[in-house]
Order: sequence, then C-alpha cells, then structure tokens
Amino acid sequence: MVFRAIFNKIKQGLSKTRNLFSGVAELFRLKGRVDKQFLEKLEERLYLADVGTAATQEIVERVRQAFQDKEISGDVEVFVKDQLKSMLTAPEDGIKYQSSGPTVVMVAGVNGSGKTTSIAKLARRCQEDGKKVLVAACDTFRAAAVEQLTIWSQRLGCEIVKNQQGSDPASVAHDACEKAAARGIDVVIVDTAGRLHTQTHLMRELEKIHRVVANKIPGAPHEVLLVLDATNGQNAIAQAEMFKKIIHCTGIVLAKLDGTAKGGAIFAIKTKLGLPVKFIGVGEKLEDLEIFDPDTYVEALFEE
Repeated sequence: MVFRAIFNKIKQGLSKTRNLFSGVAELFRLKGRVDKQFLEKLEERLYLADVGTAATQEIVERVRQAFQDKEISGDVEVFVKDQLKSMLTAPEDGIKYQSSGPTVVMVAGVNGSGKTTSIAKLARRCQEDGKKVLVAACDTFRAAAVEQLTIWSQRLGCEIVKNQQGSDPASVAHDACEKAAARGIDVVIVDTAGRLHTQTHLMRELEKIHRVVANKIPGAPHEVLLVLDATNGQNAIAQAEMFKKIIHCTGIVLAKLDGTAKGGAIFAIKTKLGLPVKFIGVGEKLEDLEIFDPDTYVEALFEE
C-alpha cells in the first residue's frame, strides 16, 4: 500500500516526462518485426525523450542484438525497461548515517537549481528517520539563501546556525559542527555557495568548508550531494562536471522533475557522471523528495 502511494506520487511528478515516454511505449504495441525501421523509430523516440546519445545508442544496439527480425512483443518492452533500469542502478540508497556522532551532509549546486528547497526537504526526511537536524547556512554571500533557510528551519522546528552576510562560510560550518557535537545533533546539513562564475573562489571556499568540518568531526563530510535542476535536462551535466572537479560528490539530488518533460536526462546524467542519483524532487511540498529507486522510476515512466 505504501509502495503504491509512493509509485503514484512519482508517476504524477513525472507526468510531463511520461508524455514523451509514451511515444517509446507505443512502439511496443505495433505489429511487425524488429527491423531497421523499428530500430530507427526506437532511436528517434529515445532521443526525443532526452535519454541522450550514448544511452540511446547502447539501448538500440542491445535491442538489435537480442531481437533482430523477431516479432515485436511485450518482451521487447521488458528488455528496454531492464536496460534503462541497469543504467540507473545505484550502489546505495539515501543518506548513510554514522553510527555515532553527527552525520555531516554538504549540499552543492548553482543558484536557482532548487538547492535551498531541497535542503529543507532533506531535513524533513532526516526528521522522519528520527534524526535531530541542524542546518548550517554557509551561503553567506546570498542574503536570500540565509533568509529562506531560516524560514524553512522555523517551519521544520530544526536548529539553524548562521552569520552576517559576507562572513566566512567556513566559520559558520565550524560553529555548526561544534554546536552539533555539543548538543547531540544527528545530522548537520551544510548549505554552500552556488556561484560558478567565480570558480577559483568557489573551489577555495568549498575546500575550506570541507577541511573545517573534517577537522571538527571524524570522516566529515560523510555525504556531498549535488543538486541539479531537472528542467535543464542534459545541460545540467556541464554544471555537474564543474562541481565534480571541485568537490568529491557522493550523489545527486535531481530537483524540479515535476516541472519538466526532460526527466529522461537522468539516463544521460548517470551515464556521463557515474554518480548515483540519491533523491528526486517530484513536487513543491516538503514531503515531495523521494529516495531514488531505478525500478520505480522506469516503471512510472512507462505507466499509462
């Protein structure tokens, strides 16, 4: 029952993307054989669904090898779904909590990607897991970021550590870790600046935060999540590659899936970056952040 509710929620959140994937699904209802014409149509519709060049070519080639000149049947659809799922398989789910002491989660992403809202949603998920959460507002150069996080923290009833605009982000991270250790906090979520036009400064800043939290809490940061805006489709890959050069990311949060038909880009993102998608944002409410499950995602794409 719970699974069905989550499935329906993801299905609804992917409604715009599903409209494109219906074009792929229609091919498997055709009469005839898996011939050159069928494979060309499959390739075209996977491209239109924003699956990406490498992933599309790989799937089409595998279908050709497995079904060349065979009757088009439900077996072909099952096969394609399985290929898509295998491309998305992640090594672990959600956040890996530490057995003792605070778990530190750094969150990165460009301004406007949905980072602040994703942090609020993430904090709520941690609270649902029975964790005491503290948020560190380390994007000190953008006043709106600190204000938004303060409002979200008040709504959630979780603590926030912040400082004056323009202050050193690493000092906020330091104070947050110190407070978390002293107060028995389970999870510290660290917001970071999202300005890619000053990459050198951003790199120094992120490295300093990384170093400070590592000095305060053993093994920190335990997770480094990169928030990508799904409405950017495959353009999000370029952003992600820049961040990968700067920080060691452990996973992706794909935000704003409900507002785009480009949810198919998740295949290109995973293929190109090799990072697990850990969470997906499928709505604007606090509860609209789901742990990413490849099987559920692909089945929802093809569900009528």
